[in-house]
Amino acid sequence: MSDHSRRLSPAICLAALLGLSTAIAAPSLADDTESAADKIARALTAAPSDITDNATIMDVDGTILREGDNGWVCLPGVGLIPGDEHPMCNDQVWMDWMAAAANGTEFSTDVVGVSYMLAGDALVNNDNPMATDPNDGGVWVQDGPHLMMLFPNMDMVSNLPRDPFVGGPYVMWGDTPMAHVMVPVEAKEAPE
Repeated sequence: MSDHSRRLSPAICLAALLGLSTAIAAPSLADDTESAADKIARALTAAPSDITDNATIMDVDGTILREGDNGWVCLPGVGLIPGDEHPMCNDQVWMDWMAAAANGTEFSTDVVGVSYMLAGDALVNNDNPMATDPNDGGVWVQDGPHLMMLFPNMDMVSNLPRDPFVGGPYVMWGDTPMAHVMVPVEAKEAPE
């Protein structure tokens, strides 16, 4: 399997359907008790205002809450963990990646993709996107504000660590088709 054109396995696609790609393909998972204005306000915390001011705001069920015109799509949550409401803003590359994950199709890009999560992220296993038990002995990490980046070929970032606690950018889910680079913008401490 090349890093340039990756087919997402059914197991990874299931995780994506349940999590990262709810905005593209999942049935309505939106909290009907929360107002559209509240969801928009939360989505706006994901990135700098020069991105969010003109971004499309999409609910986790795919409903457009506000039309935008700058090519960015912001969501009030990613649904990676049920009830998780950490917002994200994606460029077109990340939206294409999410659609490929949802459909189990190949993803490739010739350009770098960027996603902002300046309100932080949920606790996740750095090696296994399918992991659900933080006590499984894996490396679990919960980043504060960060960016995520996709690359045309993960060989381009082979010099980056996979350990999220050494400081600076690191590779998450490196041995899966969902591999990407995390770029924290504030320090974090390793769990004891």
